[in-house]
Amino acid sequence: MDPLLVRAARLEPVERTPVWFMRQAGRSLPGYREIRKQNTLFEIVRQPELCAQVTLEPVRLHGVDAAVMFADIMLPVLGMGVDVELVENIGPVIEQPIRTAADVEALRVPEPAESVPFVLEAVGLVRAQLEPEQALVGFCGGPFTVAGYVVEGRPTRDFVQTKRMMYGAPEVWHALMEKLTAMSIRYLRAKVEAGADAIQLFDSWVGALSVADYREFVAPYSDRILGSLSVPTIHFGTGTQHLLQDMAGDVLGIDWRGNLSEVLDMGRGVQGNLDGALLLGPFDRVERKTVELLEEVAGRPGHIFNLGHGVLPDTNPADLKRLVELVHERTTAVAA
Repeated sequence: MDPLLVRAARLEPVERTPVWFMRQAGRSLPGYREIRKQNTLFEIVRQPELCAQVTLEPVRLHGVDAAVMFADIMLPVLGMGVDVELVENIGPVIEQPIRTAADVEALRVPEPAESVPFVLEAVGLVRAQLEPEQALVGFCGGPFTVAGYVVEGRPTRDFVQTKRMMYGAPEVWHALMEKLTAMSIRYLRAKVEAGADAIQLFDSWVGALSVADYREFVAPYSDRILGSLSVPTIHFGTGTQHLLQDMAGDVLGIDWRGNLSEVLDMGRGVQGNLDGALLLGPFDRVERKTVELLEEVAGRPGHIFNLGHGVLPDTNPADLKRLVELVHERTTAVAA
């Protein structure tokens, strides 16, 4: 039988609602914090056994229904010839942003077996240690979000340089998106071949676009990436309520502001969407909101429980475990 999350993503009946958390592998976990004292994020990813250990830690601690490969969305960009530094408390920083046609022309589209063999080895190690009903989620960054980082040179909320390129030099923008799309397809297909059961496209900041701009500048590329894969796909972004009708993927991941039933009414699977900040407060409030979300779904097929964005660093791991148990208990009763 396929993993629980895979069946839910296909809108099949399941014995309980699957649960996993974005950024479950990492910042909030004691084992990861000890490892980070001696290793950078990229150093962890380049050591397959260590990467597998970090990926599996939340599965064992929380009892979630899926592992998500520990990595960063900028990792495959390194193989394109972009020098990325992950700066603490800032994020990805690129000293020489991609701004011109010549910059785009210089980008390579690498073969994953050559550029990220360690990632593919780690995928195999993790899949071998999971139970059959547990899924392995692979991921990469969505084309707008990755383009935003490489064009801006660092995280931004305004995307001024990105939109300057989109509007002022659309031929450069589309050339960049073609290369990012080709890279993403190769990278994700390699992860599937290595053992990933599902793929999530993290276009975290695409909600910064209007519907018209999304359709013109991003949707064709996201559609091509997601449509190239043979496993269920999840498409996630924040602030994307206005874009949901245009977003491809078997499952739409929505943030804490979205409405689960709205997506289910579209005939699509939905992932989400508890506000992760609730876990910084008393658990009784977490429980009330979780029950409300589950009652909104009302046992309809296609729901994958998750947060509305990633796990916050100060989250108590014990509360994540309690949350998993709560969802399993409530939804198993419904299924029965």
